[in-house]
Amino acid sequence: MRAVLQRVSTARVIVNGDTVGEIGPGLVVLLGVSKSDTEADADYLVNKIVHLRIFSDAGGKLNLSLKDTAGSLLVVSQFTLYGDCRKGRRPSYDEAATPARARSLYEYFVRTAREAGITVETGVFQASMSVQLSNEGPVTLVCDSVTMTARFTPTT
Repeated sequence: MRAVLQRVSTARVIVNGDTVGEIGPGLVVLLGVSKSDTEADADYLVNKIVHLRIFSDAGGKLNLSLKDTAGSLLVVSQFTLYGDCRKGRRPSYDEAATPARARSLYEYFVRTAREAGITVETGVFQASMSVQLSNEGPVTLVCDSVTMTARFTPTT
């Protein structure tokens, strides 16, 4: 599972001229799901995202998390994050999950973030969307559950 995080002051998703999701301060999460992803990948990313210290404290240092700031998430499905551009001029999406599997894990991710006490807004799965945001910092990060869990699997 791959997520592009953008720290924002405001963001919204528009579908067919209607705003379907809107947040104030928080993070926009563009979420891609691969064929091999599981609920464990979603659990890992939700935990990582809500506790990642990328918001400024009173001293201007990036010491606060989404949880610390009571920020919101705007989660937008983004299968193109698994586009492979290494060959030719047309990206291959062979590593992206099927729409049914991606929808299931996307919805699980959103549900898990809400259960963690985060306010979550969403786009519309498989819709053509306009995402409007004001990136703060700018702060933009990429989190990949496969890479991260392979390197940093916690011991219990």
